[in-house]
Amino acid sequence: MLYPVIMAGGSGTRFWPESRHLRPKQLLPLVGERTMIQATVDRLIGLAPADQMLILTNAQQADAIAAQLPSLPASSIIREPCKRDTAPCIGLAALLLATRDPDATMAVMPSDHVIGPIEVYQAAVKQAARLVDAQPGRIVTFGIKPTYPAESFGYIERGEALPIASGEAPAFRVKKFREKPNAKLAEEFLAAGTFYWNSGIFVWKARTIADELQRRQPEMFAHLKAIVDAFGTDKYEATLEREFAAIKGISIDYAVMEHATDIAVIEAPYSWDDVGSWQAIARLLPSDADGNTVAGKHLGINTHGTIVRGPDDHLIVTLGLKDCLIVHTPDATLVANKHDEEAIRKIVKIMEERGWKEYL
Repeated sequence: MLYPVIMAGGSGTRFWPESRHLRPKQLLPLVGERTMIQATVDRLIGLAPADQMLILTNAQQADAIAAQLPSLPASSIIREPCKRDTAPCIGLAALLLATRDPDATMAVMPSDHVIGPIEVYQAAVKQAARLVDAQPGRIVTFGIKPTYPAESFGYIERGEALPIASGEAPAFRVKKFREKPNAKLAEEFLAAGTFYWNSGIFVWKARTIADELQRRQPEMFAHLKAIVDAFGTDKYEATLEREFAAIKGISIDYAVMEHATDIAVIEAPYSWDDVGSWQAIARLLPSDADGNTVAGKHLGINTHGTIVRGPDDHLIVTLGLKDCLIVHTPDATLVANKHDEEAIRKIVKIMEERGWKEYL
């Protein structure tokens, strides 16, 4: 039985001013008409029924996610009372599913990727599930073949090839996980041809991850176990608040992946983008003859390579601009050099320091 687990607790600060605390990027229709989280669930239709999906998000966003996904039962949305990184999130899902189905296979994924075609993606997930079934303690991840020396992704170094059936994607043992590299090392990874970008998508048995956390993170495991033991009782909410807040946050990479010995990587046969910043919009959406990517009403004169977003009833006019980013919302407008998007996080931090909560 395959149980998709969607991590949807991110804040998406690099997409300000469209992305806000109560409406982060996974709740926005950044690419196409469906929001990012709706598109993520759409990709899973046919792989598993709705009542086998779990979405873990922070408590502030849970109601908005439920409204966007009316086909999911309320019990499918797990509300995290505070941020504690990916290991507690995944661990809670693993314990809940292992209690429900001791043989549960989890497919863990973020809520903000663009992936296609759907049928190719689903075939790859099924291949991963078969690899896990063949070796129940195995962890399977998906590697993205790098197209440039990215410094913003973690990398996976592949080892020996694993046997595959006809028509399946190449699969390998994982030799090592590598942290985000500097420019020189990223160039070396690209030239070697044996490295993948780490997509952050995993398939494994729920019991495997629960056991790993119990071994590697016993304090975290104890807090998670207390939460799961109270699930379905009138003590659950209070227990969740108390025990989850007591957990020391850590990523699943540091908590488990760096220590696990049986990890396989499938070379992703589908297209993938993590939509990490506004520049992803220019990659994923059509551009005009001047290289501008526009959503909304825009008049551009001598404007090139610029991303423009605004409502259809608000005209944005640009004159003599190159490589800019313009995002207009009802209460805030951002104008920036599109190559300096990391500074958007600084803007959000400054507004927090000034107490401008109405813009966050």
